[in-house]
Amino acid sequence: MKVNKWLVVGLSIAISLIFFYFAFRNLNPEAFWGEIQSLNPLWLILGAAWYFTAVAVISLRWRFLLRSIKSIPLSGMFPLVCIGYMGNNVYPFRSGEVLRVLLLQRNHQVPVAQAATTAIVERVFDGLVMLTFILVALLFVDVASPEVRRVATFAAPIFLVAVTVFFLMAARPDWLRRLVRLFDRFLPGRLRKLVDHLAEEVIRGLEGLRSPADLAGAIISSYVSWMLEASVYWMVSFAFDLGVSYPVMLLVVGVVNLAGLIPASPGQFGVYEFFVSAVLVAVGIGQSQAGAYAIVVHIVIWLPVTLLGFFFLIRQGLGLNTLTRARDLERAEAHS
Repeated sequence: MKVNKWLVVGLSIAISLIFFYFAFRNLNPEAFWGEIQSLNPLWLILGAAWYFTAVAVISLRWRFLLRSIKSIPLSGMFPLVCIGYMGNNVYPFRSGEVLRVLLLQRNHQVPVAQAATTAIVERVFDGLVMLTFILVALLFVDVASPEVRRVATFAAPIFLVAVTVFFLMAARPDWLRRLVRLFDRFLPGRLRKLVDHLAEEVIRGLEGLRSPADLAGAIISSYVSWMLEASVYWMVSFAFDLGVSYPVMLLVVGVVNLAGLIPASPGQFGVYEFFVSAVLVAVGIGQSQAGAYAIVVHIVIWLPVTLLGFFFLIRQGLGLNTLTRARDLERAEAHS
């Protein structure tokens, strides 16, 4: 890893540590440990198992976005999504996203640029779902949290602009071609051909947005998957007897995932705990209970899919060293 990458990693870890400090600086250790000891582990087991239904629906969404390019069975998508989650959870630079795209190319011969385009569209859809969750939850939950307002205010224009751009490119692919040709005329011949080729691959990767059936499937599965994930948060809340409603969990999920834009460590440790705790404290949950819940629900969301993703990675004949080489593999594929 080059020096500049080490600097980025160090900065992301520092950001996580800062958020950890602010999340737990006023925590009462005895009360916190008491909350951990008194939780009901059955709800954690149920939540961890149920979480994979959300992962399965996420896999279905990717299948909808890819179906105009190539029809791939859900059984082939699910392991790649788990591997992607695992990679993002343990290695910086969101290498898991790169790895699942490269494995899709290796296993199913989907061009990297097309697969990568669908992966980016997924992230944009996720952002819009999170904004919806926040807006809907605030209709039912009385909360005055500056953290919620800041996250929504920062993230909303980013995702609204992104989705507008993607839909315009999908609906008017010639606009993108003209824009590319406007600039690539200044490029040398070989580089111009590469840029033109990548532009066509991006246009091809947006085919799913031009199919009404696939677009509807992608949008519906986006909302269903994240609603299922919110139900996991709700299950874990029963383990702590928080007594909060499902809309509160929609608010937590929306805020904490939009906060993922903050460049923290893999798995968003620190940032995750800070925003989960902030939302719960804002709705009347005690600091110790909110902090204990934040750590435990993060483990429930993080650990099982990471272990399963590693299992699937091994079954692919690969190891963790593949993650460290994911970006190099991506660059090699782009120039092949």
